[in-house]
Formats: sequence, C-alpha cells, structure tokens
Amino acid sequence: MHEPLAFIPGAVAQTGRVALVTGGERGMGAAVVRALASRGYAVAIHAHGSLQEARSLADQLNAAGVPSLAVTANLRDEGPVRAMVQRVADHFGRIDAVVTCAAIRYAGPLEEVTADDLRTHFDINCVGTFVVAQEAGAFMVRQTEGGCIVTSADSAMDHPTTGAAAFLPSQGAIPAMTRSLAVEFAASNPRVRVNCVFADTTLPGGGTPEHVAHAVLFLIENDFVSGLCLPVDGGHPSAKGSVS
Repeated sequence: MHEPLAFIPGAVAQTGRVALVTGGERGMGAAVVRALASRGYAVAIHAHGSLQEARSLADQLNAAGVPSLAVTANLRDEGPVRAMVQRVADHFGRIDAVVTCAAIRYAGPLEEVTADDLRTHFDINCVGTFVVAQEAGAFMVRQTEGGCIVTSADSAMDHPTTGAAAFLPSQGAIPAMTRSLAVEFAASNPRVRVNCVFADTTLPGGGTPEHVAHAVLFLIENDFVSGLCLPVDGGHPSAKGSVS
C-alpha cells in the first residue's frame, strides 16, 4: 500500500481542508478517515450506533495534531442529518470533502423480506446518502474552491448473491444518484464534483479497506474527474457480473 496511507502522528502539515466521513468509525470508513488525515485534512467522523468508537478515533487523531470531531445522526432522519452536516460546517468553518461509507445490510431469505425492510435500506443507504450530499454540497457551491463528494456502493450489486434482496437494490440506486448530483452541483459551481467507489473488500485476492481509501483519495484529489463510478475489486472475475 502507498506510504501516505500510513498515518504518522505529527508528520503531516494541516492544509485547512475539512472532510466529513459517514460511517467513519470502523472498517472502510476508518481507513478513509486515516487516509484523509494523512493528507492534512481535519476530519469529522460520523457514527450512529457506535459513537464511542468514533469518539475514540477522533481522540487519537486530535492527540496526534489532526483536528477531529465525532458527530452522530440516524441517517434515516432527515432533520438530524442536516443538523449534523451543519454542525460540521459551523465547527470547522467549511467542508471540502464528504465520503459516505455508512450503510446497513440485513441478510435473510427472499420470502421473509418485507416492504418495510426494503424501505429501511433505501432510507438509510440511499436517501441518507442523498441528504448528506445535498446538505454538504450546499456549502461547497458557496466555496470558491468547491469540494468533492465520494459516495460508496457495494459492488455486489453487479454480482448478486442470495440473502441480500433488501440490501442490493439500495446499492444499485447510488450510481445513478451520484451521476445526477454531479450534474446538478456542476451547474452551480463546476468545482463541486461527485464520484462513487464500488467497494467490496470481501472478494478473494487481498482487497482491503485501504485499497478503497486510496481510490477515494484519487477521486478527491483529481480535480478533473466527476460523475465517475470506480470499481475497487482487483479485477476479480466474481465482480464482473456473474450471478451465483
């Protein structure tokens, strides 16, 4: 893995840029938080059910000289989500990057999936992502430098397995939403970009959260890329549309 992803306390000068990572307390989200810290971003770490883990990570980064803040909101509740984004903007004075890693996934046989199960997955995974992006993007369009939003979708939507009938539809909507937001924000400020990573770190071949984090950095740092949906799957055959 590339050297910059290994966050070294005290080794990175702060840039004045600010990032918000939803679901940033563990796994892929925590890897993204550390990668952004390695690039000199102050970070807001969102969590819902595991806020203490977000606080612990924020404490570690603050102790290392990286301005960090743990925030919380249930992504199913529009008002608290908008308030959470506003809190980040108020605390740091700006928002330059948003990475949406938070998602729920309940497994079960098709015959047991209810309409409410489907709505819950869409509300949190898709609508919650939309509200975070919409609210943060409203700050970015007012910034001369704009900003970048990176959504995430599980690449399993292209190689579905059984037991995920409520989860996968909520992932399949995210690429279309990403491309739509890219066009919408660009109409107000061409420096606001929206991209997506298709992430599946459970594939064989050694995929890790750090691989995803490195792809996120590319999408944030390349200021001529928008509306792109980037697979991070190592080219593994099971991620290329097969149905098992």
